[in-house]
Amino acid sequence: MDLFLEIRRRGRQVAGSFFGGILVAYFLFHMVQGERGLFAWVQLNQQIDQEERENKNLLAERVAWENKIKLMRTESLDADLLDERVRLMMGFSSKDEAVIFLKGKL
Repeated sequence: MDLFLEIRRRGRQVAGSFFGGILVAYFLFHMVQGERGLFAWVQLNQQIDQEERENKNLLAERVAWENKIKLMRTESLDADLLDERVRLMMGFSSKDEAVIFLKGKL
């Protein structure tokens, strides 16, 4: 009987440490792997960087389009740009002109 009492007494001492260790391990795991953990934080930062790069590209494209549109307004109409667009859209060219088509360029 003394053996069983000794096991119960030591079991209570060990149980507190054991459950405390499990609790600490649980929180450490979720601090690293959880929905708001370190890995999720790194992934969100990478996604933010990617979206910022895409935003810069789109802003540059928008500025380019705004410049082209500004040149085609009546108050600042560029005859060369208008001529270029007409020839591109309608397929017109003179007999003495050489036409060079570039891929992806408008």
